[in-house]
Amino acid sequence: MGDPENPQLSQDGNMVLGGIFSFYSSWKDRMDTYLHKPLPLQCTSLNFRGFQFAQAMLFAIEEINNSTDLLPGVSLGYKIYDECGSIARSVKVALALTTDNTVVAALSKTACTRPSQVQAIIGETSSSPCMAIATVLGPFYIPMISHFATCACLSDKTKYPSFLRTIPSDYYQSRALAHLVKYFGWTWVGAIRNNDDYGNNGMATFTETAQQLGICLEYSVSFFRTDPSDKIQEIIDIVKTSTSKVIVAFMSHMDMDVLIHVLSQHNLTEYQWVGSEGWIVDSQIAAMDIHHILDGAIGLSIPKAHISGLREFMLDVKPLNSSNNGLECTGDEDLTGVQNSYTDMSLMPVFNNVYKGVYTVAHALHNILKCNKTCNKILQHIKNIYFKTKEGEEVYFDENGDPAAKYEIINWQPRENGVVEFVTVGLYDASLAPEKQLHLQNKSLIWARNSKQVPVSVCSEKCPPGTRKVLQKGRPVCCYDCIRCAEGEISNITDSVTCVRCLPEYWSNERRDACIKKEAVYLSYEEIMGALLTAASVFGTCTTAGVAQIFFKHRKTPIVRANNSELSFLLLFSLILCFLCSLTFIGQPSDWSCMLRHVAFGITFVLCISCVLGKTILVLMAFRATRPDSNMKLFGHTQQRLCVLGFTLIQVVICIIWLTSSPPFPFKNFKEFKDKIILECALGSAVGYWAVLGYIGILAILCFIFAFLARKLPDNFNEAKFITFSMLIFCAVWITFIPAYVSSPGKFSVAVEIFAILASSFGLLFCIFIPKCYIILLKPEKNTKKNMMGKKAPH
Repeated sequence: MGDPENPQLSQDGNMVLGGIFSFYSSWKDRMDTYLHKPLPLQCTSLNFRGFQFAQAMLFAIEEINNSTDLLPGVSLGYKIYDECGSIARSVKVALALTTDNTVVAALSKTACTRPSQVQAIIGETSSSPCMAIATVLGPFYIPMISHFATCACLSDKTKYPSFLRTIPSDYYQSRALAHLVKYFGWTWVGAIRNNDDYGNNGMATFTETAQQLGICLEYSVSFFRTDPSDKIQEIIDIVKTSTSKVIVAFMSHMDMDVLIHVLSQHNLTEYQWVGSEGWIVDSQIAAMDIHHILDGAIGLSIPKAHISGLREFMLDVKPLNSSNNGLECTGDEDLTGVQNSYTDMSLMPVFNNVYKGVYTVAHALHNILKCNKTCNKILQHIKNIYFKTKEGEEVYFDENGDPAAKYEIINWQPRENGVVEFVTVGLYDASLAPEKQLHLQNKSLIWARNSKQVPVSVCSEKCPPGTRKVLQKGRPVCCYDCIRCAEGEISNITDSVTCVRCLPEYWSNERRDACIKKEAVYLSYEEIMGALLTAASVFGTCTTAGVAQIFFKHRKTPIVRANNSELSFLLLFSLILCFLCSLTFIGQPSDWSCMLRHVAFGITFVLCISCVLGKTILVLMAFRATRPDSNMKLFGHTQQRLCVLGFTLIQVVICIIWLTSSPPFPFKNFKEFKDKIILECALGSAVGYWAVLGYIGILAILCFIFAFLARKLPDNFNEAKFITFSMLIFCAVWITFIPAYVSSPGKFSVAVEIFAILASSFGLLFCIFIPKCYIILLKPEKNTKKNMMGKKAPH
């Protein structure tokens, strides 16, 4: 069992609490030969922080012993050991507390007053010693409550069933640091960690969370304060060659002391530091940072706390019960005017954790003493504890023995006198909803080099709206190129991974960040081409009406009466309708306009061609007759009317069948142009449309044939020649119309159809009626029956 161990601080009581702290941070090396029994460790480097933690424990025990509400009539004692910063020694003193192998000068004369066994152990400060101690204490179910061991691994109750702590697990701190980095838009960072359980486990959780949040680590290096200088130099070289400007340091204050000393030699002041609770509020590190490398650092800290009376208690110090401390003190020294790390109260939140740990054990013992039946062991009572401190703070543990995770966000802000002030600029509460956990207050933050602007640390600049990210081959996901979205696709958010195709009626704008409604294109009256075609249609209508007026005024003259004036007037009327029907093709297509334009075009043109065909048959029969009135009886006025009516009714029937089966309808054509919508009339039934055109073509060919047969009529009566020429124009126009119509895009196909209607209408008007108007108006002497019959006047 080795030599008995005496505690550095002890006091008897009805119930005893154990404490393990580091009053010294190191020990003298020695070479044991094992020829003799090894001597105890000779501790060196007095650690005021460990002594402060022990004083916080003593203050809490004294308060409880003086309380009439908590454990009345029961005194708490304590045994506090120094573990010298050694994991091996920490296990040894933990066994000393569980087996009570202390040196006892003489047994008490009163029965049952032998030294009490510890009910629970308060400590240790670091994670690695706690893991060793908790492994030893686990089988005995002796509670161990740590005030500063944060490794998430200690939450594993299968390995450490009796371990609890009053400081949150690094699982929450690591995630909080990752969210803090994400909040400021830093997606390209470096990381330095302690090469121990605290740093390695904490950084592993940070890395996992950072990847989920889209944060990339350019490098992640480990470091321990005892590493050789060349290892530290490698870290400095990595930092210098990196492109990231933010460094996440998951380190203890002891390791940060060593690192900051080396960094100062290289003047690395342009980096923004993000710190864990291990060093972010340590005033000693701030005092050592004479080159202002850490100015503007931001990180997480345990929430500020205040324990009334603790400072005064600490300044009323008692000497240690240690034979090797090498110090001469009486306990009567006045420390109120001393300024050193012992009188520094910046770690009051950690003192508060020790304070809460002692009160947790006291409340659990109080509940056991009040129990009138079979009670659970103290460990179970501690796990289920709930109380409020005198300052109003709630104390309880979750199923893993961890408290609620709450952190303050601290910013290092240097003042004019050179002193760094730790300013609270926000809070992180893991118990809230994810979107409410991180809260930054509206306070001005100071960044590296006393800048007011948030530092930028990205591998690639954010891709603006209108672009998408394409990863760079062989590099982390935070390194990418920005590619412009293709036509018809947009991205309206920053750092979009994909571009979204616009709906068919929309098209991407020039910046590719919004879908705008496509321009609806159709032949309108407002544009030049539509206005010109409208003017041509109106001109044709007026011209035809003028010809009709001339014919009506001279209706009794021979040239008008020749070849059935009734058919002439009907032909003029149908030409007026042909000119007017072209207007139905102009303007935005609608249900009625789509049906009207094709039906009106088909019927009016058949009426027009029927009249021309009737006139052609009449001329042919009149001049091929063997005797007067023989053929005229066969093709009189009645037959002529029936001929025109019959040909027109056939077209009407075709149109009715077309409209009832599959009529034309408005159609939005998205395929012709990428950025425009062509508003056009779909044919509905292509067979119906080409049947209408085909019927017109058949009548035109018949008319041309009959007119061609009548081409050798008397010269003075040249109407058959004019009809032949007009039919040539008509057929030429519509033959060229077909390929032009099929190949013309959008509104131009409508313009081609209107042009064909106007051209053929003008051809009929000019070829048939203008020569007669010329004789009526300019050569009235030729407007005689004798001249029409081809008889020459006598000399």
